[in-house]
Amino acid sequence: QVQLVESGGGLVQAGGSLRLSCAVSGSIFSINTMAWYRQAPGKQRELVAAIISGGSTNYADSVKGRFTISRGNAKNTVWLSMNSLKPEDTAVYYCKVVRGTFDYWGQGTQVTVSS
Repeated sequence: QVQLVESGGGLVQAGGSLRLSCAVSGSIFSINTMAWYRQAPGKQRELVAAIISGGSTNYADSVKGRFTISRGNAKNTVWLSMNSLKPEDTAVYYCKVVRGTFDYWGQGTQVTVSS
């Protein structure tokens, strides 16, 4: 089992920055992907950014150049640094890790960007 706890969400003005953290515990060996997703009201959950075991990353087009995903060497923490935030970034942000064929999700953290 893997447990994930997100933190760092909050209310910020447009143009501001936030850094989300996801603490990962439990059976963290063989984790091959760590990612952030978000879900806005009335919308489907979408991939924001991901980092795979080799260290390569990919981002949603809407956040490229503004968001950065990174992780600790022990793969027990993953961060999402968010700059130049926009009102359309408002959503609940979820951390996800993939271990083998299983996906593990955190409980989510709210990010609200005011205009």
